Amino acid sequence: MEFIPAKTIISGYSDNPNWFGINYNMNIYIGCCHQCIYCDSRSNCYQIIDFDRVRIKYNCLEIIKKELQSKRKKGVVGTGAMSDPYNPFEKKYMLTRAALKLVDDNRFGISIATKSDLIRRDIDILKRIQSHSPVLVKMTITTFDDDLCKKIERNVSTTSQRFEALKELSDNGIYVGILLMPILPFINDNEENIRSIIKKAHECGAKFVFSYGLGVTLRQNQREYYFQQLRKIFPEQNLDRKYIETYGDIYENSSPRAEYLWKIFKNECEKYNILYNMNDIIRDYKKNYEKTQISWF
Repeated sequence: MEFIPAKTIISGYSDNPNWFGINYNMNIYIGCCHQCIYCDSRSNCYQIIDFDRVRIKYNCLEIIKKELQSKRKKGVVGTGAMSDPYNPFEKKYMLTRAALKLVDDNRFGISIATKSDLIRRDIDILKRIQSHSPVLVKMTITTFDDDLCKKIERNVSTTSQRFEALKELSDNGIYVGILLMPILPFINDNEENIRSIIKKAHECGAKFVFSYGLGVTLRQNQREYYFQQLRKIFPEQNLDRKYIETYGDIYENSSPRAEYLWKIFKNECEKYNILYNMNDIIRDYKKNYEKTQISWF
């Protein structure tokens, strides 16, 4: 494992965060070994060299402790935006677990995005944080089918394992939901997939399912990487040509069925009383704390 220098780890404070009410961002790891074929973080604009190799920020816990203690405003710390905090190396190094303890000690909230069932290990700390501050767990699930999952997200927990983790988190009182994104045109953009994920989310106690654009973003080197993977995984379907013919080189590649699928998505969420609007999700998971803690305003 390579350790790289870092001057800071926790970002500055955001007063009106639109993305799940996150006030601060924190990334302990750089790079990701999940090998999801669609990951936009691989794009050159993020300047992550050798993206598929995980590295650790040197002295990360000392930096996090110092930065949390120096923050003048409490708030929700988000992690998982650029690198999954529960990558396979976390099982050994336990840096995410240690960082959560620091978040708890300093009475901040936490918002976690992951594709790993390893998060189950840290339920005890999440419960402690939730006793005083907002906690939100977002599990990314793109396809209901485990076989397809293993093709497009090769090194992550299977979809069924992620649903099991969601249920255990929910059973322990943790506020959990699903990021249903990206939706890959001509691959998982079908009614059955969306209906199945939302129904299972309900069965597992998820409070929300959030999706945006019902498509995938492609740019720079990530576009070519994605097309290379499509040729390997679906050699007979000429999907790369289909993308080029349909979208050219535009950044946002929404499903040709996006409008129809959105109606299905919205109706299914409402059917099971699952939130899907960002403002509603933020308001719901923070509501108990905003009533009692003036600092959350």
